[in-house]
Amino acid sequence: MMSQSDSGSDAAAAGTNSTAPPAVPKDVTAAKDAATEAPVETGGGAGEIIENIIADTSEATHVPTWGVIVILLLIVVMAIGIAVLCLRRWWNKRRRKGDKKGFKGAVDLKGIQPDGEELVDNMEENETGGEEAKEEQKLGRLQFKLDYDFNSNNLAVTVIQAEELPGLDLSGTSDPYVKVYLLPDKKKKFETKVHRKTLNPVFNETFNFKVPYAEITTKTLVFAIFDFDRFSKHDQIGEVKIPMNTIDLAQTIEEWRDLTSVDNDKEVLGDICFSLRYVPTAGKLTVVILEAKNLKKMDVGGLSDPYVKIVLMMNGKRLKKKKTSIKKCTLNPYYNESFAFEVPFEQIQKVQLMVTVVDYDRIGTSDPIGKVMLGCNATGTELRHWMDMLASPRRPIAQWHSLKDPEECKEDK
Repeated sequence: MMSQSDSGSDAAAAGTNSTAPPAVPKDVTAAKDAATEAPVETGGGAGEIIENIIADTSEATHVPTWGVIVILLLIVVMAIGIAVLCLRRWWNKRRRKGDKKGFKGAVDLKGIQPDGEELVDNMEENETGGEEAKEEQKLGRLQFKLDYDFNSNNLAVTVIQAEELPGLDLSGTSDPYVKVYLLPDKKKKFETKVHRKTLNPVFNETFNFKVPYAEITTKTLVFAIFDFDRFSKHDQIGEVKIPMNTIDLAQTIEEWRDLTSVDNDKEVLGDICFSLRYVPTAGKLTVVILEAKNLKKMDVGGLSDPYVKIVLMMNGKRLKKKKTSIKKCTLNPYYNESFAFEVPFEQIQKVQLMVTVVDYDRIGTSDPIGKVMLGCNATGTELRHWMDMLASPRRPIAQWHSLKDPEECKEDK
């Protein structure tokens, strides 16, 4: 019995040994155990790398560690911002494409026709509304006072103030001044001072016209408000016209009048730009004729052959005359020609400078297009240009001027 059981147990042991895996060497087993027991540092390696990069950058750039961290954070924030912007642009493009695709569907022409009729009606309403808006456009208003003295035949005109003027400059304001004159005789014009950057100027300036009572009723008093601009033509804001036969001159009149738009029927002669420079120590007046624009058409072909004549005068007598070159077939000539006049300091306030644009004609006489008169006896922008020149010795002062009727003032031959 014992032998059989022993043999069975031996057989079982033999079977067990035959299925068991082969023996593993001790050193391999120990390595595996060490690997399983050692902690896995998946994140620690990346952190150490970042720390090393920051430390190396700090040493290389001599920037503190915290400074390097701040710079890195800013770079990350900027990258995120750029990514967000790109995503938004991409998303907007997709939306636009989707909108365009939505218009490619079928269109019912029958349904559009009545809408088209409504559109025409709306356009007509808008046009009429626009015309009414133009008519109702407010240009502001002007306060003035009139006082006629029957004993001295003197009409005293006081420009008091203006308000609610439109802003014509880029800043939304204007530089207004007022011209005062009587029609039909426009030879005598007065101007107020320029008030800078305001839509509600207060002038309080009085001008006197010597006119007999028998003639005053045939005239029209005009207040013309302009926006001053040193380097371009002055824009007229509006005007007030008062027929004197509608005014009771027996009493002082003080009232407000709304400004009206300007009639553009008057003939435009053009504009000229030139600079003035005076050196007192040398007694030298330099005039540089720069350019002209929008000149009146004088030739049959609708153009002109303009040149500029500069005349230095004193007490109505011509002292010296100079001319520019002739520019053929143009209404916008460019010259950039300089002329010097000897004017002693003690005479600079006595001389006048007349600048005339002339249309050259080979056959016959050359016709003057328009002129500008400057000097201490001038008025308006011409006087202002002259005074600016005297106030800034040795410095060229450039300004645009509107040409005036050459018949208003002729030089003595």
